[in-house]
Amino acid sequence: MPEICRFYGIIIKMFFNDHQPPHFHAEYGGEEILVAIDTLAIFAGGLPPRATGLVIEWATLHKRELNEAWYKASTLEPVGRIDPLP
Repeated sequence: MPEICRFYGIIIKMFFNDHQPPHFHAEYGGEEILVAIDTLAIFAGGLPPRATGLVIEWATLHKRELNEAWYKASTLEPVGRIDPLP
């Protein structure tokens, strides 16, 4: 699973050819959430509230890039990197 971003100890990943809905995985401190790209709803897992807020803030800023990365991953193309939060 390619890592597409890392910031403040949070790792954002996306699987190649993963299940619907379009989503990404965010890991922090041994825990993980799955976040739907279109709605930014968390549909699996849990992170501490502060880490969750940072993930949603980052995803809001990079929604277009996340959609592009999902498309690339679904066609088994390299997804590249997305800028972290400052």
